[in-house]
Amino acid sequence: MLYEEIDASCLIKVDLDGNTLFNASDYGVNAAGFVIHSAIHMARHDVDCVAHTHTPAGMAVSAMECGLLPLAQTSMRFLHVAYHDFEGIADDVGERERLVADLGDNEAMVLRNHGLLVVGRTIPAAFDVLWRMERACEVQVMALSCNTKLTQPPQDVLEATYDKMKPRPGHASRNGDLAWPALLRKLDRVDPSYRN
Repeated sequence: MLYEEIDASCLIKVDLDGNTLFNASDYGVNAAGFVIHSAIHMARHDVDCVAHTHTPAGMAVSAMECGLLPLAQTSMRFLHVAYHDFEGIADDVGERERLVADLGDNEAMVLRNHGLLVVGRTIPAAFDVLWRMERACEVQVMALSCNTKLTQPPQDVLEATYDKMKPRPGHASRNGDLAWPALLRKLDRVDPSYRN
């Protein structure tokens, strides 16, 4: 299915063993998607949402040896992002252990030569992290394409900025909760069919 064809009623629900609990679509479960998402859900009981994307900017940064650089304030939230080396198509359940170990207690991970992965205690929290991480990747791709020397703040400034930006329990503005209602209102105006 194309992304614009997907709505809530065509999502597939599976348990941690891969058994299908609900499927109103004509499609089966994506094996690689199951391996990646189930690994995190099995290990990280502090999160309820795992999101993984293959956007052009995210894939570009995932292929850069330098990783995600702290080039702008948005990027500094990911100063201590996790990395997982590419092992091929992630359809081997044996990769679960390594995915979990590499993610650790981080909220974001670059899947090398693959894409981005984020977690959140809620869907709004995960979306917020993913949106900001994607924006950081876009900034990096644009900055590197300018073919000029880039500057970065000193490490102590980076660390202080990261400390102020990292999510804290009970702080709605840091967890996407404040933006989520506005984003849903916008989506309702643009295309309410997602609610089907």
